[in-house]
Amino acid sequence: MADFGRDVETFRAEARDWLEANFPKSLAETPMAQLAKLQAQPESPEALAWRRAMGARGWGTPVWPKSIGGGGLSRDEARVLAEEMAKIGARNPIGGMGVSMFGPTLLEYGSDALKKEHFPGIVSGDVWWCQGYSEPGAGSDLASLQTWAEDKGDHFLVSGSKIWTSGAQYADRCYCLVRTDRSKKHEGISFLLIDMKAPGVEVRPILLINGTSPFCETFFTDVKVPKDQLFGPLNGAWTIAKRLLQFEREGIGASLGAGNIGGVTAVPTVVEAAKAGVGVEADGRLSDTDLRRRITEHLMEARSFQLTVHRQQDESKAGNGPSNLAAAMKYAGAKIAHERNELLVEGLGHQGLGWAGEGYEPGELAAVRGWLRSKANSIEGGSSEINLNVVSKRVLGLPDPK
Repeated sequence: MADFGRDVETFRAEARDWLEANFPKSLAETPMAQLAKLQAQPESPEALAWRRAMGARGWGTPVWPKSIGGGGLSRDEARVLAEEMAKIGARNPIGGMGVSMFGPTLLEYGSDALKKEHFPGIVSGDVWWCQGYSEPGAGSDLASLQTWAEDKGDHFLVSGSKIWTSGAQYADRCYCLVRTDRSKKHEGISFLLIDMKAPGVEVRPILLINGTSPFCETFFTDVKVPKDQLFGPLNGAWTIAKRLLQFEREGIGASLGAGNIGGVTAVPTVVEAAKAGVGVEADGRLSDTDLRRRITEHLMEARSFQLTVHRQQDESKAGNGPSNLAAAMKYAGAKIAHERNELLVEGLGHQGLGWAGEGYEPGELAAVRGWLRSKANSIEGGSSEINLNVVSKRVLGLPDPK
C-alpha cells in the first residue's frame, strides 16, 4: 500500500542521506553476507556493520510490515531505495531462503508465536535457512516423501533424509516437510522447523561438475523437534508447501532471466565475449552472422522476459503474492539462462575451454563454471517438465492426457 503521507522524492532524499551515513564505501560492488556465507567466507567488520544497519532499519526486507521488523515501505519507496543503492554500488546484505521463500510463507500461514520467534533472525540476516523438500525417492513426485516424524508427546522424533538441500552446510534452521501419517499421501504431510545444530542432523555437501558444492545430502537420525515448531496444521502442510514453491519459482525465474551467474567474479556479457572471441567487422558488427543473429534473438527474448518479470512482481505485490504463473516464469527463466550460458561459452571460443591455470582471465573461467552450473537450472525449484504441467493444469486448465 502506498504511503500517501510522504512524497516519494522526499523519501529519496531521506534514503540518500541514510545510505551516505551508513554504507561503508569499501563495500561498493562487493558480494554481501549471504553470498559470502555460501562460499564459506568470513563476514568482514564492514559487512557486518552494514548488515546490522540495514536489518535495524528494516530495509533488508523493505516492503515487509514493520510489525515483523520489515521496512514498511511502499512499492514506489522500495524502488527508489533500490535505485539509490545501485547508484553507490550498495547491495542488499540480507537475503537467502529465509527472505525469498520461507519468510513470505510464514507471513501468510504462521502463528503469532512462530512469527515472533523467527522473523527477527530473518530480517536481521542472523539466521540462515535451508529447505528440506526433495528426497532420494521423492523429487518431482514430492508428495511421496518418507522422512518420518513420530509423535512423542511433547516433541516429534524425525528420521529420514533429504537431498539437494541448498546451503545446508551453513544453515541454522531448516523448514522441512515430513510425513506424520503413512495412511495418506498428500494429507499425511506436516511442516516442521528444525534446528540444524540439533543432535542427529548430519550434512554432506555434494560436489557438482563445476567444482562447487552448493547442494547437500541431509540426514536426520532421531532428531528431536519441539511441538511448538510445527508450522501449520498437523497433516496439513501440502497447501503451504505449494505456496512456498510459488515464491521459490518466482524468485528463481527472475534471477535466472536477469542474467545472474551466481559468482563473485565479473563475467563478460554475451556480446563482450563474442566480440573478443569471434571478432568484428569494420562497422563493429560480429563477423559471424549466424552467431550475431542468435545473440540478437536471445537479447530480445531476455529483455522481454525482464519486462514481464517487473510487471509480474508489481502484480504480485499489489495482489496476494505470486500465482501459478510463477511456474511459467521459472520455466522461461531457465530456458533463457541455458541459452545465455551456451552463447557465452561459444562466443569465448577457445578461451571458453578453460578450467584453471594460466592463459585464462578469471571472468573466462567463471563463465565456464557458470555454464556447467547452469545445467541444473531446469531442475532446481521444480523441473521444467513439472512447471509445464503446472501451467497446463493450473493456468490453462487443460485436461490430463489420456
